[in-house]
Order: sequence, then C-alpha cells, then structure tokens
Amino acid sequence: MGSAIDADEQRALKEVAAKLAAERYAPRAEEWDRERTAFPHEERRYLGELGLLGIALPERHGGGGAPLQHALTVIEELAKECRPAAFQVFESNTGPAQVVARLGSEQQRERFLPPIISGEATLAVAISEPDAGSAATDMKTKAVVEGDKVVVNGSKRWISNGGEADHYLVYARMNDAPGSKAIGAVIVEADRPGVSFGERERLMGFRGIPSADIRFDDVEVPAENLVLGPGRFRELFGAFSIERLGNATMSLALGQAALDRTKRYVQERDQFGKPLVEFQNVQMTLADMLLQVEAARLLIQRAAAGVGENLPNSLDVSLAKCTANEMAKRVTDLAMQLHGGNGYTEEFGLERLHRDSHGWALAGGTPAMQRIRIVSEMLGRSFDQRR
Repeated sequence: MGSAIDADEQRALKEVAAKLAAERYAPRAEEWDRERTAFPHEERRYLGELGLLGIALPERHGGGGAPLQHALTVIEELAKECRPAAFQVFESNTGPAQVVARLGSEQQRERFLPPIISGEATLAVAISEPDAGSAATDMKTKAVVEGDKVVVNGSKRWISNGGEADHYLVYARMNDAPGSKAIGAVIVEADRPGVSFGERERLMGFRGIPSADIRFDDVEVPAENLVLGPGRFRELFGAFSIERLGNATMSLALGQAALDRTKRYVQERDQFGKPLVEFQNVQMTLADMLLQVEAARLLIQRAAAGVGENLPNSLDVSLAKCTANEMAKRVTDLAMQLHGGNGYTEEFGLERLHRDSHGWALAGGTPAMQRIRIVSEMLGRSFDQRR
C-alpha cells in the first residue's frame, strides 16, 4: 500500500493542491461556510478526475498507490483554504476507505473503492452514539449475522458527512461479549430500508461538512458487507489511526494558515508609527506560533513515516494528534489577537479557522482522551475508566 517517498512527486502534488485551493476553493470557502453548503457533488467528482481521492489507495482499484504522506500533503494545502474540499481527500485517503482497502475482502475493495476514488460515491464512518462518545466501546448498536444477511439496529451520532454519504462503515456489537471484544464493522448503504437520518447538526465550525444522527431499524445488508467480525477491534482501531493522522493534518493546516496570514499582516500593518512586527510582544507571540506549528508538523511526519504496508505506531499518532489539535486552537487564537479587531471579523477569515480548530480537536478522540491513550501506550498497560 505505500511506496517510498518521492520528494519531487510530493513537491509537485503540493504545488497542484496549493494552486487548486487558492484559485478554485478559496473564493467560495467563506460563502459555503456562511450558507452551510455541503461540498457540491460535481466538485467531488472533479477532485476524483484529478486523482486526488485515491492518492494512497491501491492502484489495482484506480488509486495512486502512493505513500500516505502524499495524501497528507494535499489535505494540508486544501485545508489551508477550504476544509470541506480537504475533507473529501481526507475521507477517501485516510478515512473508512482505508479500512476497506487494508482489512476488507477483495470483493469489497472491488465494489466500494473505484466509486470512492472517482468521486462517484462516499463512505463515512459511524462509531459514536448518543450515549457512547469518548467511551466508544460502550456502543449499543447491534449487527447480527443471520444466514446470508446482517441485521443492523441502533443509532449513531456525530457522523461527519452524515445524511450526505452514500455508504456508512458502521462499528457495531456482533455478539454479547463485553467491551471491545464484540465489536466489528459492516458497510450499510444509505438507501437501505430502515435507514433514517436526524436533522442536520448546527455546529460552531465544520459548516460545509454535514453531520447528522443515523438510525438503523432492522436494516438488512448482505453478509458480504461485513468488513470485520468481532474480536478484531485492535485492527479496526489500528486502521482508524490513519484517520487520526488525517485529522492531525487538518489541524496543522489551520495553524499554518493562521501563521502565514499573521506573518503578512504584522509586517504590513502600522501602529504607533511603525509596523506591528517591530514590537517585541508581537515578535514573542509570532515565535510561539512558529514553535508550535513546527512541533506539530514534525510529530505528524514521524508518525506518517511508519505507514506503508504496516499501520502507524499508535503512540506516535496520539502524540501528533494531541499536539496538532491543541496547537491549532492556540495558534488560531493568537492570530486573532495579533489581528486585533480585524481578527474578530468574518472578512479576514481567522474566526473561521478558529471555529474549525475546535471541531478537529473533538473529532476522532479529544485531547483529554488522547492523553489517556498516550500514558496507556507509553506504559504498555490499559486503565479502566469505569471503576
């Protein structure tokens, strides 16, 4: 699944993505955010035509077969200007499609990956529930194998692209074993009888990325939709680590964009008869912003370097995600402060960066949960939060 890093190829991809972000998506990003517009289907197909939705997916199914780092580079460049555009590349290259590519059957890969790679269809992941957020293994949704079909019952919450995606990779209990032992994953198509969606959430950020509850009432899918049976939660979570790296890269992009805009602003804006950057306090703040962005970047690069046929090192990913999530919140906040009143306007776009930074920190495991994982992974032991 991943070949060696080609620095020239990565640089070329970065340039293509940066140009695309600046010319095609930056002019529309504010409007899409304001109107809470879901990313248009024709735009997703356009990303598919460019080959950006399959960069790190297998060549035999129409993907690029490139290393994960190439996909992360594109996600970062698009996310600096337009998170909904970056989300399409994120979901296909680091999201549930990677679970299918790495853990699914050949028949599942042939069925689901080509339409995802071309932009014809999307696959969203459904893990959280109304009563099982951070405590994901408390999930109650059931998927029971009955002969040649799987029957799904339950409800899911905080589904990015919920109500919009064509298929859902649903994490569910498959037997009565406790904790994570019963959890497996099955693909449920959105148009199956018994699938229904709640109202679209009105979120603080993530406004071009729909989110809605899903209900499953005796939904029947063929047994071949079963991606992983019970007892393989560790593998499922290992594949989810790739999504956490995509998430960290979204946060990195927010911090980098805030830093880039602030560097320009403090050199152009005069106060008290001289450019803002001449004030020592501004210099200290700018230095802190760069320190935090670069620390996050290096931790992400280290974690991503371990991904090929193998899954990433979970501790490396937890360190990268926690650092990047918190960095994005702080750096976008500092950027707003250095922009003064302008930072608080929608016109300068910094408040949008800041609103989205909180969303990425909540998604895929909050910083508080990441810290618990970090200690658990560092010491090689688990802690029961229920006692």
